Amino acid sequence: MAMQRETEDVLLRTDGQRIRQNRDSLDRKDSIMGETGREGQELEVGTGTGRAIGVFTSGGDSQGMNASVRAVVRMGSYLGCKVYYIKEGYQGMVDGGDNIEEATWSSSSGILQRGGTVIGSARCQEFRERAGRLKAAENLVNYNITNLVVIGGDGSLTGANLFRQEWQSLLDELLKNGRISQEQRGYCSHLNIVGLVGSIDNDFCGTDMTIGADSALHRIVEAVDCIATTASSHQRCFVMEVMGRHCGYLALVGALATEADWVFIPEWPPEEGWEDTLCKKLAAERSMGQRLNIILVAEGAIDRKGNAITADMVKKVVTEKLKYDTRVTVLGHVQRGGKPTAFDRILGSRMGAEAVLALMDANPNTPACVCSLDGNQTVRVPLMECVKRTQAVQKAMNEKNFEEAVRLRGKSFQNNLQTYRTLTKLRPPKDKCDISGTNCSTKIKLGVMSIGAPACGSNAAVRSFVRVALTKGYEVLGLHDSFDGLLYGNETGLIDPVKPMSWTDVQSWSGRGGSLLGTKKCVASKYGLDKIAENLKKYEISGLLIIGGFEAYHSALEMTEARKKFEAFCIPIIVIPCTISNNVPGTDFSLGADTALNEIADICDRIKQSATGTKRRVFVVETMGGYCGYLATMSGLAGGADAAYIFEEEVNITMLRDDVFHLKDKIVNMGVQRGLILRNENANANYTTDFIEHLFSEEGKGVFTCRKNVLGHMQQGGMPSPFDRNFGTKMAARALLYMADLIQQSVEANGKVYRDEPTSAVLLGMQRRHLAFTPVEKLKDTTDFKHRIPMDQWWLKLRPLLRILTKHKEKAYSAEGILAGVDDFEDEDNI
Repeated sequence: MAMQRETEDVLLRTDGQRIRQNRDSLDRKDSIMGETGREGQELEVGTGTGRAIGVFTSGGDSQGMNASVRAVVRMGSYLGCKVYYIKEGYQGMVDGGDNIEEATWSSSSGILQRGGTVIGSARCQEFRERAGRLKAAENLVNYNITNLVVIGGDGSLTGANLFRQEWQSLLDELLKNGRISQEQRGYCSHLNIVGLVGSIDNDFCGTDMTIGADSALHRIVEAVDCIATTASSHQRCFVMEVMGRHCGYLALVGALATEADWVFIPEWPPEEGWEDTLCKKLAAERSMGQRLNIILVAEGAIDRKGNAITADMVKKVVTEKLKYDTRVTVLGHVQRGGKPTAFDRILGSRMGAEAVLALMDANPNTPACVCSLDGNQTVRVPLMECVKRTQAVQKAMNEKNFEEAVRLRGKSFQNNLQTYRTLTKLRPPKDKCDISGTNCSTKIKLGVMSIGAPACGSNAAVRSFVRVALTKGYEVLGLHDSFDGLLYGNETGLIDPVKPMSWTDVQSWSGRGGSLLGTKKCVASKYGLDKIAENLKKYEISGLLIIGGFEAYHSALEMTEARKKFEAFCIPIIVIPCTISNNVPGTDFSLGADTALNEIADICDRIKQSATGTKRRVFVVETMGGYCGYLATMSGLAGGADAAYIFEEEVNITMLRDDVFHLKDKIVNMGVQRGLILRNENANANYTTDFIEHLFSEEGKGVFTCRKNVLGHMQQGGMPSPFDRNFGTKMAARALLYMADLIQQSVEANGKVYRDEPTSAVLLGMQRRHLAFTPVEKLKDTTDFKHRIPMDQWWLKLRPLLRILTKHKEKAYSAEGILAGVDDFEDEDNI
């Protein structure tokens, strides 16, 4: 899951080789290296005994901060540290008194799903002066706090670093004035700082994603989806202002996810005369039958001269020039509100845990660091180097060097901008609708189809593939209802089961759930490979994109292995993994899984809420996933589950018994009212969901009651999340470019394409931070076909964290950490 990034470099994996195809040269000479995280190393209970940690949130609030606070408290407690809440940010540190309170496991209960920050946040002018910092230092020394976790933006983190640099001189002054003792001075001789970036703007260089940005994107996309319906009803134009005073990330990615007609961002002001260009585009769209127009404006948007562009200005232009009924909506602090998404809960939890580990590793010479996300891994990067790089972006904008500002935002930002500009045109540009670069004088036909169960994000991928293909001069055939449409044509009841898809055919597809192409959960061999080959040849398909889950991958493998027998399969075949189960080899994340995780997290919130004010209750919730425990594990982290039973880890009666005792202890001795147990649908054939419910009901008699919930197909439904919309869009665009390269290298004058090498039948997946094209034949060796899962699954390393955060006594904490530098983040694509 997740809001991850992929590089502009495409990794092509072959047997024994890893070839990097450079699309852009990346300059690494200024790379700022950080330290390896400790996920993946063994931890012993109580190794931090005698140490004190203070945690506080500062600056603007963001969803997911509470998850970080909870993780700091619970990982600190696990290691034996005393953890203190510092309420109201720096102001509470300066004021002291009741603002510094010892945290307990119970006090951090029930906050994971809450937005904002339960320990408060405030701007503090007093801390900007040395006198204020002197007061703060005295208050911390009184509690022996020499380790701080700072959750905030670059201003908060910069202030913390200054505090750390002055620490010894502050203590000397306090000692001189008799406000602390020599013993206190010696015990608290140095201060360690670790930062977590909490900001909805995602404007900090040094992390893939800041805590709260994903939730803010959800609020924006939800608002646009709602406004689109009323705008369409009345043929209105809506101008929406979103946050982003210095960074256009929210506006840009929000526009990409919602297919907005225009976006204004501070990093890339519109050209002179944008007013006329905008109106011409809107008028052309209305003439083509579009009933609504959506324009997103970042609050910091400017023109090329540095003058502000406001939502009201844009409204005035549209109203006066086009006479459209135009309304302005300012989302404001709505974007900061609401529950955190599953991603922000997991991100906050992982970052909070890693922050505690970083503090345990620190010594007097350790510089302040930021714990951040690198693909699916946690890393530590130097705080001040990240701050300097972030400030350089603003400096470039102040100097009106906008190209440099976009470059400094990184390849992610550049790629988002270019993809948006390509996909939101009215029609494919005339100068692009040709097949220049090939040896063919006729249109080359590409096919796109879905295989497997429906999952959100597939429609965004189809839209992207169709539009980018049309700009390259290809004709795209939509193969409706998977192999049924290809083989049986009108017999399926479809009017045009195989038909060309136009630019406007895929308008507004990004935000639609399910599969508008239609899909079937069946592998190719069940239909007959000979029949499939015959129909591919009949429709003259020279390249095939398959969007789907394990069946899609398996079908591509079967067709590839049959190439010697059927020449029709000797074409570029690319698979984009799309399944809520996230069980496809060759990728860390599949389309649809993020949406499903959010659905499960929301449902678990409601289920737990249903017991509020009633008797103490434990819920057993069954999730989908086949034999893959990804959904159960990650939604367990996001929902604060006490346990998550999966097929990949043995489930036995001893484990179940221990979990009953664990829940009874929490309820009797810690005042907890509710418990949550997640079970993957195929976790164990004997220990079924019914069995676990009955066991817990019997053994919990007199302490708690037990109820079960089978979530079923609601996990596949809903509107696609911003991540899945964006991920699908970029994956399909990259797949088309790869396919086009293969075709151009081999197409003949008569339009025939012949490719039979392993690298022409691939699965496009996210592997850590890279988009990698892996031959499906190579993936065969890493696949458990009986259980339809990869043999190696990265997320299994997070399972001990789930149990640590629910007060299980674990002996080891396993996950992954890597060495990272600031440049490693800036040159990646933020999906």
